[in-house]
Amino acid sequence: MSKVKYYYDPESLSYRKIERKKRNTFKFITVFLLAAALFAFLFVFIAGHYFESPKEKALKRELTNMQLQFDLLNKKMNEAETVLANIEDRDNNIYRVYFEANPIPEEQRRAGFGGINRYKNLEGYDNSSLIIETSKRLDVLQKQIVVQSKSLDEIAVLAEEKEELLAAIPAIQPVSNEDLTRMASGYGMRSDPFTKARKMHWGMDFTAPRGTPIYASGDGKVVRADSGSSGYGKHIRIDHGFGYTSLYAHLYKYNVRKNQKVKRGDLIGFVGSTGRSEAPHLHYEIFKDGNRINPINFYYGSLTAEEFSKLLEHASLENQSLD
Repeated sequence: MSKVKYYYDPESLSYRKIERKKRNTFKFITVFLLAAALFAFLFVFIAGHYFESPKEKALKRELTNMQLQFDLLNKKMNEAETVLANIEDRDNNIYRVYFEANPIPEEQRRAGFGGINRYKNLEGYDNSSLIIETSKRLDVLQKQIVVQSKSLDEIAVLAEEKEELLAAIPAIQPVSNEDLTRMASGYGMRSDPFTKARKMHWGMDFTAPRGTPIYASGDGKVVRADSGSSGYGKHIRIDHGFGYTSLYAHLYKYNVRKNQKVKRGDLIGFVGSTGRSEAPHLHYEIFKDGNRINPINFYYGSLTAEEFSKLLEHASLENQSLD
């Protein structure tokens, strides 16, 4: 029950009851409510600017952590791009050059993604541009890695083929220097020992005693070991692959058979003087894609620079061949 209030009336010299008018009551209530609302608004406004709620603190920590993670991601992407650029440079300027492969064009390595908008679902957020740009960098980086991976796969195949090629090329002298009497005749125009006429001598003649070992000059497969070719007598032909074939003629006897696989340096036969031959020696020829070529260019695997110079000097003399 509300308290009754009185006031002193000097005219009647008595206390009178204070009667509150309804209009004043309504006015008072309205002012009170307005003041309360204003106070509440000011409190919320000040609290919102100067005080953080637990939820806001948690969100702020999460945002800070996400920013840190993004900075780390960006740093790792920069490092990955630097490392990949170094690999690409070596791939184009070392590996592919060595294995005689065309360099991969820069526009192919760094090509973007055309056509439809791949990042539409990332639009409409506060940091959409940042997220889209990062996604693009990741996609391009991923594509570069795929391109580089395929390139290295290709290089691995080329390296394997190169290794096989280097092992297959007839690169050693078929008769050891210790066993040679002399290098009788080289590739070129020579005097025929029987007719004395000048004619093309398609190989090199190595003079050595009968029975001197003859070695395969490169890896390959024996395709002939017979005396069925006119003038060569007992002879061996080795298919080295890659278009190379070597021929060893006037043998005394064989140490291999047809279809046998041999390695560079394997003993394949012995020096003789069968067929059209004037004295014991090895007649040696090399074919490339079916054409005879000068064997003098294929001794890098067994001779020193001094030995090769002497061999080159003797091979260039226009003397008489032995077959």
